[in-house]
Amino acid sequence: MATMQVEVVSTEQLIYSGEAEFLVAPAAEGEIGVYPRHVPLLTRIKPGVLRLTVPGSKDEVLVAVSGGMMEVQPTLVTVLADTAIRGEDLDEARANEAKRVAEETIRKSGDDMDTAKAQAALAVAIAQLKTLDYLRKRVR
Repeated sequence: MATMQVEVVSTEQLIYSGEAEFLVAPAAEGEIGVYPRHVPLLTRIKPGVLRLTVPGSKDEVLVAVSGGMMEVQPTLVTVLADTAIRGEDLDEARANEAKRVAEETIRKSGDDMDTAKAQAALAVAIAQLKTLDYLRKRVR
């Protein structure tokens, strides 16, 4: 089967670099599936689950992304995520607490900067919780 190179980078680190047979991303207008030799495109991604089908593995590689951009070329997909965390590194209790704190900060904040930071933190927490929910459903 044909493959494409996939690079997933957050503002802090390289999250994934390798080959994939298929990728599903939470694009701004809805989920998008990408196979090798896809037509070029540039799209915003929203908080959610990035799923990669990797050659030689029956399990998908999951990455929680909080937003960013994705560039698709026929043999290369680059995801520039605001924040990204691999599925195996997620902690549900921490994500729920982060979501609670962000929502509380948004409700109480009168400062635009604090509100923007809390909204970014909320997007990260939501992406993590969506990924954990996907993992739970997949295990069943």
